[in-house]
Amino acid sequence: MDDIWDCIVIGGGAAGLSAALVLGRARKRTLLVDAGAPSNLPAHGIGGLLGHDDRPPAELYADGRRELAAYPAVSVRDGRVVAATVDDTGVTATLADGTVERARRVILATGMDYRLPDVPGLAERWGRSVFHCPFCHGWEVRDRPLGVLDGDPATGVHRALLLRGWSDDVTLLTNGPAALAADDRRALEDAGVEVDERPVIGVDGPGDELATISFADGTSRACGGLLVAVVLHQRSALAAQLGLPLAPPSPIAADAVVGGPTGETAVARVLVAGDAAVGMPSVANAIAAGSNAAAAVVRQLLTEDRSFAMHT
Repeated sequence: MDDIWDCIVIGGGAAGLSAALVLGRARKRTLLVDAGAPSNLPAHGIGGLLGHDDRPPAELYADGRRELAAYPAVSVRDGRVVAATVDDTGVTATLADGTVERARRVILATGMDYRLPDVPGLAERWGRSVFHCPFCHGWEVRDRPLGVLDGDPATGVHRALLLRGWSDDVTLLTNGPAALAADDRRALEDAGVEVDERPVIGVDGPGDELATISFADGTSRACGGLLVAVVLHQRSALAAQLGLPLAPPSPIAADAVVGGPTGETAVARVLVAGDAAVGMPSVANAIAAGSNAAAAVVRQLLTEDRSFAMHT
């Protein structure tokens, strides 16, 4: 811990790599620590990312690391940060191997975990024919019979109506009796969306493709793509250790960190980027968030070092 980094970026997914790239180009001494498990690795490709549409996530991350190698200010380390504290002069990060690093700023880009419903067959098809975002995966299952597995009336109706943009054959699977309002039922009916309230006990199909939904009554129905309601959860304890305020639970995330437009949090010297923060999870948004957080770090450090105010 002889040297103090300008910034430690925790997480080497889209947000973390983007942040490290901006910091490297700004000649800020940066340590990127990557545990190596981005949540979108199971996906067949990244849908809707300009210049990289349908590209396998692992390829994007590998190229991101290669790009960072051009910037001598950036060091990339495989590992996991298990503890972090902040004080008036900086941030201390402890890695799983016992290494302790010190930095003037930290960007938390640890991402979130998707917790799937306990339905056999979902995990094997996750990120492909079973998905959470139609903007990311709807094109690949377009014009098939599609389903929405969501028993919450507040979100299931919205998701089913949204998915109609990719298929004329959409069914809302409530996985049991649904307390749908009369207006919601009419909206679904007007859109041609069927409501199936039978309990779902499994999904099946060849490989990672989806072909059928199985019900507790012993019957099944054809389905070529399933949008599943999942809630994101922090995969790291670092947000709690650093005392970062969390947003109230939402249909998207149970415990997202509250951050400003450029990633600043209520804790000085700590910024957040990507899925760990409040926002719509996507690779495009994560890349933008990482870039914005890194630019904010650069402005903060210049203000400290040169004693002049940086206008945002």
